[in-house]
Amino acid sequence: MPERSPETHIIDYRAAEQLLAARDPRGAVKLLDPVIAAHPENTAARLLRARAFFAAAQLRPAELEFQVVLEREPDNAFAHFALARTLERANRSDEAQRHFRLAAALDPRPDYVAAARFETG
Repeated sequence: MPERSPETHIIDYRAAEQLLAARDPRGAVKLLDPVIAAHPENTAARLLRARAFFAAAQLRPAELEFQVVLEREPDNAFAHFALARTLERANRSDEAQRHFRLAAALDPRPDYVAAARFETG
């Protein structure tokens, strides 16, 4: 395979976004793998791959990828929320609850706050 250029990686990233939007998460992962291999520090690509893993019901790879994103960006509310959804789907509700609450604390969007189920009263 010929050497991939930075421009090719950008094109692949954008195409992966389109594939995910078109409900082809496995195709998105396939495009993102070489992008991340060449640019492991690229948090946006890792977040997109995590979303694709989640959409493909590959929960363990999604969890690991969301964790990498959160190691680099601990204040990323979306990554906390998405990791919580992943853990919830894997029947790990207690772990999920912590990340739902972190997401809501970082960004009080109504869906994050509702998922956090903070006690009232």
